[in-house]
Amino acid sequence: MPSVQEKGSFNMILSCHDSVSPSPPFSRGFKSRLRLAVYTAAVLMVNLDSVLAQPTNLAPYPIDLPTALRLAGARNLDIQIARERLNEAQANRRSANEQFFPWLAAGVGYHRRDGVAQAVPSGIISDAHFQSYSPGGALAAQVDLGDAIYKSLAARQMVKAADHALETQRQDAILSAAQGYFDLSKAGALAGVVREAIKTARDYQQQLQAGVAAGITFKGDLLRVQSQAEHYEIALRQALERQRVAGAELALTLHLDPRVELVPQDAAPAPLTLFATNSSLDAMVARALQVRPELMQNQALIEAARAAKNGALYGPLIPSVGAQAFGGGLGGGPDSGPGNFAAEGDYAVGLSWRIGPGGLFDSGRINASKARLVTVELGEARLKDRITAEVVTSLVRVQSLSAQIALAQQNLATAGETLRLTRERKQYGVGIVLEDIQAQQDLTQARSDYFTALAEYNKAQYALSKAVGGADAGSLPQ
Repeated sequence: MPSVQEKGSFNMILSCHDSVSPSPPFSRGFKSRLRLAVYTAAVLMVNLDSVLAQPTNLAPYPIDLPTALRLAGARNLDIQIARERLNEAQANRRSANEQFFPWLAAGVGYHRRDGVAQAVPSGIISDAHFQSYSPGGALAAQVDLGDAIYKSLAARQMVKAADHALETQRQDAILSAAQGYFDLSKAGALAGVVREAIKTARDYQQQLQAGVAAGITFKGDLLRVQSQAEHYEIALRQALERQRVAGAELALTLHLDPRVELVPQDAAPAPLTLFATNSSLDAMVARALQVRPELMQNQALIEAARAAKNGALYGPLIPSVGAQAFGGGLGGGPDSGPGNFAAEGDYAVGLSWRIGPGGLFDSGRINASKARLVTVELGEARLKDRITAEVVTSLVRVQSLSAQIALAQQNLATAGETLRLTRERKQYGVGIVLEDIQAQQDLTQARSDYFTALAEYNKAQYALSKAVGGADAGSLPQ
């Protein structure tokens, strides 16, 4: 049954169509079909409105910096992927170590001979029809000692590299979460600045409206203030958009539901101090080149490449060891004669060297392993240059933003005093509306610049912390 809202929509739409119904010969059939079509359209419109009216986002969730950092370490997908790669490297190391151990086999063999056979030691060839079977178990070992040794060494280094890669990803996730939170905090603070500007503009607009109604205020001044308030309304929508986008990006970093609207718990960002602006650049660079996990990961990759190169050079000189032991029984006999079954044991041990591809004198394998080692060593030099550049740029940015905060504070005080003096002039009747509007714009811009500098300064502090390997202010000389 249609709801009351559906019936109302149907009647409203139908009343509109009644005024344009066709001529009398076709009115009855046409109008019945029209009523059915209009009713269906009304139901669809109401249902669509109900779907669109449903909230698409969950309730806003306030979040602070410590919570964001904890979630980054616990739920970040990149960290989980790096952790699984470490598990894979550990499994590969176990597989490499298992090459030193023998393997077991159990089974049954059956052999039949039809045709001719040569007797030993007489050498007589005669017709033969016989079969044999040999149930039992075998213990076999084929160890390429050279490959096993050097592959085990390389696998151990790959585990170290994966472990340092996990730490690298953890620090990257912490940095991304911190910077994402500060972007969200900045967007929230800027939205608050615009709201305050809207409130001030609307209050001023009401004062001018009273003056225009009393005939003592120029209406053009009222329109100027109204235009300014409308401009702030647009700016507020843009600020809220930036806040929502920043929240979605932070949710992506934290592996949360992007539909959850994250909002900053703090009303405005506060400056953090992880490093003093007069910290020693040389000390920071030296520490970074010692403890950055990317460098330790690259050093482990160098050792793994060196082990692979030594395996190609010296591994083939170490012989492969093969051993086999079989224990069981052997039975059978000729078709027309009696059968027999008794215990049997076979043992074999051997040494061998491989010559050619994969062994001695495999120049292609040797040259490839040498080139791979040189490539990783060159990558280390490039990585050191990049880390040094990160430390330098991060420290310069921290120092610059620290100075910008001081200047923004001074500008904020100046803009606030300007607005105060402008309001006093207006009270004495010597000020003009344009001066008040300009002073309000300057104050709004000063507040925005101040909060922006604070957020960027905090982001730069965390970037510098990551650049020097996660150190804090107390671990470095000034």
